[in-house]
Amino acid sequence: MYRWCIQCLSVMSLERHMCCIVNSHSNSYRCWAFCLDNEPVALKIIKNVEKYREAARLEINVLEKINEKDPDNKFLCVQMFDWFDYHGHICIAFELLGLSTFDFLKENNYYPYPLHHVRHMAYQMCHALKFLHDNKLTHTDLKPENILFVNSDFNITYNPEKKTDERYVKNTQIRVVDFGSATFNHEHHSTIVSTRHYRPPEVILELGWSHPCDVWSIGCILFEYYLGYTLFQTHDNREHLAMMERILGPIPSHMIRKTRKQKYFYRGALDWNENSSDGRYVRENCKSLRSYVLCDRMEHRLLFDLIQKMLIYEPSKRIMLGEALKHPFFDELTSEERAVCKRDSGLR
Repeated sequence: MYRWCIQCLSVMSLERHMCCIVNSHSNSYRCWAFCLDNEPVALKIIKNVEKYREAARLEINVLEKINEKDPDNKFLCVQMFDWFDYHGHICIAFELLGLSTFDFLKENNYYPYPLHHVRHMAYQMCHALKFLHDNKLTHTDLKPENILFVNSDFNITYNPEKKTDERYVKNTQIRVVDFGSATFNHEHHSTIVSTRHYRPPEVILELGWSHPCDVWSIGCILFEYYLGYTLFQTHDNREHLAMMERILGPIPSHMIRKTRKQKYFYRGALDWNENSSDGRYVRENCKSLRSYVLCDRMEHRLLFDLIQKMLIYEPSKRIMLGEALKHPFFDELTSEERAVCKRDSGLR
């Protein structure tokens, strides 16, 4: 075990130790901490409530398995250095990373990432998630908030078209974080997983889910990186399905027949009034997926070809990540960009 000197200020002071809170969630606090060798790490401090402690133990189990399979941290999942129990608070120490890809987008006024940045981040995500899937693990909560830059330092460039300054991250290396909902193949699968905007149809329809759940989420994330806003901006199941149909075409009839959620359907089709205010909103704000391409250049069309393959309704027909890594969209990666993902993730 490492010996920890926790540097803190404020509310969450762990007795006389000092702690600088930088983020707070319903079940935990995140803060800076420093190991005795003065190397900075990120420390996640879990509230001393049993249900949160149990969730933390499950996350630690996943992180320990990842460390065991990837001791050299080559597969781009956040590295857990250590964990300990401090007066009932489980504390998990991670490598210190930069901003999340969502926070960077937000601080950049939601200006989308350049296509070559999207390409490199997409390749790394596919690489990391293939490693997890090869090791019988589904993340289940992929979203821009859970993809962090290793270092989010940036340059500022004036954009004459938009007549404003834009931030460009200097280094697009990323890490996948937050394994609190990650599920092994043999474990109980909760009915509802994934954050709403990145949730696949099989979860909404309660048809069961597996690794393709993550692939759908990656497709939604890539769209958001490319355009700066979410593909499915809704908080309602029926509206979410209507948006899917507007963007991707009709839901396959065999999925409609199989679902227990028949309240969303009438005579084998989505029960949706296109003339209602919600219907007009969907009609005016959603269009076919390929219509969102900003430029007719081949690299833009290739990105949307990849996204389309990730957003196939039927999970078994959705592109697998090994195949995705060979997609022509990635042909333009530089040797330096590929270098971070060179190794095969064929661990078992």
